[in-house]
Amino acid sequence: MEIVLSLGIGVLAGSGIWLVLRPRTYQVILGLSLISYAVNLFIFSMARPRSNAAPIVDPSNPVNPANYADPIPQALVLTAIVIGFATTALFLVILLVSRGLTGSDHVDGRENK
Repeated sequence: MEIVLSLGIGVLAGSGIWLVLRPRTYQVILGLSLISYAVNLFIFSMARPRSNAAPIVDPSNPVNPANYADPIPQALVLTAIVIGFATTALFLVILLVSRGLTGSDHVDGRENK
């Protein structure tokens, strides 16, 4: 499980970095989104995801924190997803306005020939 999660984070981060280095703004926005997804998965993996762990503390049994899921990384990732969606929408609007004003979708505003 850990190796698959690590490989997924690595592939997302690597693809995101590759897209950020591309000359077109749409590719840069997609790269930033992939990097943010990789960071979200990394934060989520810090909680040591495990199956069959109770999310709620049972008051009848003695509390052992190792037996329960940690809700803090889940809350952080959920907040990051919402903020990432909003900033991606803002970047897309800025991309459309920039393309309308300059006539180009390149990062530096001019096409390389």
